[in-house]
Amino acid sequence: MQAKFVRGLGLFDSTMIVAGSMIGSGIFIVSADIARQVGAPGWLLMVWILTGVLTVVAALSYGELAALFPHAGGQYVYLREAHGPLSGFLYGWTLFLVIQTGTIAAVAVAFAKFLGVLTPAISATNTLFAIGPVSFSTQRLVGIAIIALLTFSNTRGIKTGKIVQNIFTATKIGALALLILLVLFSGRNENAAIHSADFWTPIVDGTQLSTLALMIALGTAMVGSLFSADAWNNIGFAAAEVKDPHRTVARAMAYGTILVITLYVLANVSYISVLPLETIQHAPEDRVGTAAAHVIFGENAAVIMAIAIMISTFGCTNGLILAGARVYYAMAQNGLFFKKAGELNERGVPANGLILQGIWAALLTLSGTYGNLLDYVIFAALLFYALTVAGIFVLRRKRPDAERPYKAWGYPVIPALYIIFATLIMIDLLIYKPAYTWPGLLIVLTGLPVYFLWRRKQA
Repeated sequence: MQAKFVRGLGLFDSTMIVAGSMIGSGIFIVSADIARQVGAPGWLLMVWILTGVLTVVAALSYGELAALFPHAGGQYVYLREAHGPLSGFLYGWTLFLVIQTGTIAAVAVAFAKFLGVLTPAISATNTLFAIGPVSFSTQRLVGIAIIALLTFSNTRGIKTGKIVQNIFTATKIGALALLILLVLFSGRNENAAIHSADFWTPIVDGTQLSTLALMIALGTAMVGSLFSADAWNNIGFAAAEVKDPHRTVARAMAYGTILVITLYVLANVSYISVLPLETIQHAPEDRVGTAAAHVIFGENAAVIMAIAIMISTFGCTNGLILAGARVYYAMAQNGLFFKKAGELNERGVPANGLILQGIWAALLTLSGTYGNLLDYVIFAALLFYALTVAGIFVLRRKRPDAERPYKAWGYPVIPALYIIFATLIMIDLLIYKPAYTWPGLLIVLTGLPVYFLWRRKQA
């Protein structure tokens, strides 16, 4: 008897996958770079607010597609049904090549990096051995071990995966909320950025930005915040394992993104409430969260933040590993990925896809290139998001009579505004950050020959 997916994810579980996959280490770090680019505390907050609006609107729009196609694969399926199999494959290929696996590698190494705060022997410079040009540092080996452990635990069934996700996501949401409250109510500073007379005056390298320069800076600065807010769509990948998916997936996307974005904005309010802008911009190793915690916890801040970020990154890695393999399963079912990835084990999970994903993520960890690759694919990820939201318009025309248990909020105005705004950011990145964008497009295009090769094999 052929194994089937087990519908074991309720609304709470699904929301925890959304929130847990979103919250990694970025919220504690990327505000430093954003502050350097926009040059004012008000505009630092505005970058996070714009990111939040964009993310929540996308999630509310995706709800219609999630309700229409409650199948394994999520965004791959939405793109395939709206724009054809090639667009779906290019998304799935980029997801496997970089987006999902690169993020898994980056977050697992972040776990190891902050474990090194507690155990100095775990370090990028502590090399145990090398094979040719590849060095096996203790930091890389811990990162790989985390990927292997969570890949294995997820092969044991959706129940095991969701228990790990629920525990670590609930813990890190509570820890982040507690940190925000402590900083806001116990660590106010008269010299903090929130009291600055130049709250809305963008000054970069001693020069006040013009209106045009500020608009450009806002677009490019959103690279970090968008990456920190990404992966909210992962619950759609696992829709075949969600109870009442027609309603639950859309609600989980909405609840999870609103929860996380609220925490992100409040975290930045807490940063500017206790730290001067210059301290935010030049925090050691960009660890703004640690600098803010130092106001409350003093010398213990580094250890406390290391523990908080380890909990955060562990849960994030688990959510990404759990969800990603469902996309490769859907692709394989369509003959567009390795056949074995389209099989379920006796526990009803795509174990082969999980293992394949884990191996590639581990190789990216060893290569050390995942950071650059993730920078490259922010543009590609935005492109696929915009195409997916555009799919709502396409499918309303192609399938006008299809049952839609949930309809995109504010259609057609709000989804159209999302597409326009995302397009403006992409144009901004194309012009002013070409080193980020063109390599990302090339990564997507590497899927073209692979697609036609698999199509030929299928024929």
